[in-house]
Amino acid sequence: MRPCHGVVRATTAVAPLPRSAGARRFPILLASVGALVVALAALHIGLGTVRIAPGEIAAAMLDRAADPVHRQIVWELRLPRMLIALVAGVMLGLAGALLQAITRNPLASPSLTGISAGGVLAVVAWLSFAPAGLAGGGVLPLLALAGGLATIALVYTLSWQGGSDPTRLALCGILVGAICSALTLLLLVLDAQRLGSVLRWIIGSINGRVWVHWEILWPWALVALPLGLLSAGAANALGLGDATAAGLGQRPERARAALLFVAALLTAGAVAVVGAIGFIGLIGPHLARRLVGDDARRAFPLSALVAAAILLAADVVAQALTLDFPFGDATRRAGLPVGALTALLGAPFFLYLMLREER
Repeated sequence: MRPCHGVVRATTAVAPLPRSAGARRFPILLASVGALVVALAALHIGLGTVRIAPGEIAAAMLDRAADPVHRQIVWELRLPRMLIALVAGVMLGLAGALLQAITRNPLASPSLTGISAGGVLAVVAWLSFAPAGLAGGGVLPLLALAGGLATIALVYTLSWQGGSDPTRLALCGILVGAICSALTLLLLVLDAQRLGSVLRWIIGSINGRVWVHWEILWPWALVALPLGLLSAGAANALGLGDATAAGLGQRPERARAALLFVAALLTAGAVAVVGAIGFIGLIGPHLARRLVGDDARRAFPLSALVAAAILLAADVVAQALTLDFPFGDATRRAGLPVGALTALLGAPFFLYLMLREER
C-alpha cells in the first residue's frame, strides 16, 4: 500500500493548478491595451487645429522639428495635455477598481460614491472665498483630498448598520454626492461672476491644461498609484467577505478604511487638475473585470489602462467638437469639455449595469 500512497503523493505534488481564462489572456490583454494607449497618445498629440504627422511628433519631441511652430505646439500645448489625460485616466480607473473591489459592488465609482463631488465642493468653495493670491496652485489637491475623505467618511458612517452593506454604501454615496453637487451650484448662484473659473471643476475638462497643472498632478500619481496597485492582495481578501478576510489575517474594517483612503487619494489628485470627470472610474474597471475576472492583481492594472484609453479617446473626440463659449463681451471657440462627453457615454452604460444587476 505504501508505494501506492507514494504515487498518489507524487502525482498530487506535480499536478499543475488549472489557470483561469482571464489569467491566461491577461499578459496579451495588458500588452494590447498598453499599445492602444500609446497609439491614442500619439493621436492625441497629432490631431487638432494644426495636424502633425507621427514623424513630426517624434522630431519635435527630440528637438529636431523642421518647423519650430510644431515644436512649440507639441511641447507647450499638446504633450502636457496628453500626459494629464493619460495619468488622470489611470488614477480614476484604479480608484474605481478599488471601490468596486472593497464594496463588492460593480456600480461603485469615485463619482457615484460621492468622492468626486466632495472634492469638487472643497475646491470650488476655496476658489470662491479664498483671496486671489491663494486661490489655485498646489493647495488644490489637498483641498480635494480633504473634501473626498470627508465625503467618503460621511457616506461610510451613514451606511453603517452594524456592518457595511454594498447597496447602502452606493445609495448613501449617491445621496451625499447629490447634496455636495447642490451645495456647489449654490456657491455659483451666490457668486455668479466666478462661474467661468469654476465650471470646469464641475463638468470636468482638460482644456487649457499645461505644464503647471502637470506639476500638480504627477507627485500625487507617484505616491497614490503604487499604493493602489499594492492594495490588490487586501482587496482580494475583502472581496471574499469579512469573515474570510479575518481568517486570512486581515483586519477587515481597518483594511477597508485604508483602501478607501487610497481611493480618495487617487481621486483627489485627478479632480484637483481635471475636475469631476464622471463615469471613467465606472466603465474602465467594469470592462477590465469582464476581460480578466475579479482577481484584483489582474483587474487593477488593466482597469487603469482601460480607463486611460477611454479618457484619451474621449478627449480626442472632445477636441474635435468645438463650440463657441462666451468670453467677456465676445466669444471664443474651444473644444467640448471632456466631462460632458463622458457623461453622455457613461449614463447609458450605468443604466445598462443597473438593469443587468437587477436581473
